[in-house]
Amino acid sequence: MNQDKKVHVKTGDTVMIMSGKDRGKKGKVLQVSPKEGKVIVENANFVSKHVKPKKMGEAGGIIKAESALYSCKVQIVCSHCGKPTRVGHKILNDGTKERICRKCGESL
Repeated sequence: MNQDKKVHVKTGDTVMIMSGKDRGKKGKVLQVSPKEGKVIVENANFVSKHVKPKKMGEAGGIIKAESALYSCKVQIVCSHCGKPTRVGHKILNDGTKERICRKCGESL
């Protein structure tokens, strides 16, 4: 059974978090995991991680790292109007598909 899930954001997109403890924060998408339907956003959803020293003389301890959050909790920020928006698609004359902003109609 093939379960390919589509995620509306791509790596490098600027997104705004719409719900959760980091609501309202903007950041760049660092990683996308379509299988789980999750994304990792820069400077958002920090978790404390306990790290063991790997080599002799290396420091261990508690570090802060970005954790994944569900892609349904983020919306792309349009580069033209600056608002968080849903993604629309437009088929161009040469047959290629382009992502567009649902608020202003410009390409993303």
